Amino acid sequence: MASVLQAQALGKRYGKRWALRECTVDIPAGHVVGLVGPNGAGKTTLLKLAGGQLQPTTGEVTVLGGRPGGTPAQLAKVGFVAQDTPLYAGLSVAEHLRLGARLNPRWDAAMARERVGRLGLAPAHRAGRMSGGQRAQLALTLGLAKRPELLILDEPVASLDPLARREFMQGLTEATAGHALSVVLSSHLVSDLERVCDFLIVLVDSRVRMAGDVDRLLTTHHRLTGPRRDPGRLPAGQHVVSASHTDRQSTYVVRTDAPIRDPAWTVTRVGLEDLVLAYMDRRTADDRRAPLEVWR
Repeated sequence: MASVLQAQALGKRYGKRWALRECTVDIPAGHVVGLVGPNGAGKTTLLKLAGGQLQPTTGEVTVLGGRPGGTPAQLAKVGFVAQDTPLYAGLSVAEHLRLGARLNPRWDAAMARERVGRLGLAPAHRAGRMSGGQRAQLALTLGLAKRPELLILDEPVASLDPLARREFMQGLTEATAGHALSVVLSSHLVSDLERVCDFLIVLVDSRVRMAGDVDRLLTTHHRLTGPRRDPGRLPAGQHVVSASHTDRQSTYVVRTDAPIRDPAWTVTRVGLEDLVLAYMDRRTADDRRAPLEVWR
């Protein structure tokens, strides 16, 4: 499967502080990819390295087979919408569209006009007087009308109310459905990712802890609850993601392809949010040193 982004031992340092370190990831083409992790995990740094706004300190990153931001042609292939939905407060909607047409050789003016009309964004309305949801939708329109092969969205709905978030995600789903477009979307809101993403990456301490197709991840992870048991007594094929114990009971989230036949365990499915939290659990992070498996 072709990749839109590949990083190998990628790192970015500011002085003595590492914002991203030893990050290795392979993002396949044709997916809406959710990137999730705690604050400080390096999500924004990874996305800015992919967009060409930053240069790596260590390692390598390629986007669509080339160096991020290396040439005008490479820049034209990638759209980027940052968390603060950067727009010019004094420019109107129509002026933003004209600016987009001047700066982007693959600009789709008809799509941009149709989308702002459907969203009810008045052409004369200035960005500085728009609501947060309207600004986010305009920024998404600018990113989509660029006709990129890869669209990078860094926490685009973080400051929006629930209704505006839903409308933004619905617009993203509609826009990607009919076009050959790959999307990487970072967010703290797993419920939003669950609605639109079919591939998930969990980044913790600048390292990829888990990556794979969402459906595949949900069918290969299970919660086991039963009498207290040391993890060393679990079958070799059951990789422990997280563990918690009381005096008499153990609860594990495990990853396995094999059936779980031990009658002592109550086996339940793991939802996407619980799965993400299990991989982010620092109490068991030191036990997860096995090589990363990408579950596709």
